[in-house]
Amino acid sequence: MNRLNEKAAVITGGTRGIGLALAKAFRDEGAAVMICGRSQASVESAVNLLRINDADVRGMVVDVTDLDQVDDLRRRTIQEFGRLDIWVNNAGYPGPYGPTLDIDPQTFYQVMQVNAIGVYYGSRVAMSHFVKQHQGKLINLLGHGAKGPLPFQNAYGSSKAWVRNFTKALAVETKDSGVGVFSYSPGMVLTDMLTDVEVILGSEQRLKNFATVLRMWANPPEAVTEKAIWLASSATDGKTGIEVYLFSKSKLLAGALKEGLRSILRRPAPIIDVKTRVIPPAK
Repeated sequence: MNRLNEKAAVITGGTRGIGLALAKAFRDEGAAVMICGRSQASVESAVNLLRINDADVRGMVVDVTDLDQVDDLRRRTIQEFGRLDIWVNNAGYPGPYGPTLDIDPQTFYQVMQVNAIGVYYGSRVAMSHFVKQHQGKLINLLGHGAKGPLPFQNAYGSSKAWVRNFTKALAVETKDSGVGVFSYSPGMVLTDMLTDVEVILGSEQRLKNFATVLRMWANPPEAVTEKAIWLASSATDGKTGIEVYLFSKSKLLAGALKEGLRSILRRPAPIIDVKTRVIPPAK
């Protein structure tokens, strides 16, 4: 406990899912936390949930694809807390599942704007502050596709590959600044990004076993916070360029074995409700 005591953190996309779990964990470790989201209602709801036992938690409505709004987030955080030490670029948009040529170009562009340009803006704003004060931790979240092609989620996968390379380059460029620049891939996490899916008409069958995949390998959001706390804490002082991946071959094998054993013993499968919304292909 208190590994982030007297630190102030920004978490984009902090009103739900992984971002909300990170905000709770950072709060519990003693950090003052500023979250942002896309609507006033979601921000207020999350802040009310997080603000227990006099926790120092604030929130803002921010469009991460707007540089001025992201810079306002930085200024407001310093104004509220008197400091800024940690910035987590977590906000993301998956886009629909389906062939690249069937995705509306504007939707493809939106995925890249949120996942890539949003990370660029957040990193630029945070690093301009961190480099001047010779300390700080920037954590950019990766996802499926960061290390290789992701067919049928080409926009999302390509955006995460971009984030990985962008973060690696930024770490090299600022290696003597005293600032830690890190990538964190939490693997499959059971949030509405995975359980509420848009799918292009004609691709529904490709997702028929998706609930089983989630049952085998998805973690609850609370299970992926520990490594993020470690990256943000004094344990990584003087380090940069670290990449953390929670999903591994051992995790892959363990999940498959657990599911196989459940099937052999005829135990009931935990219910994971995956909602799919079919949308027409782009013309």
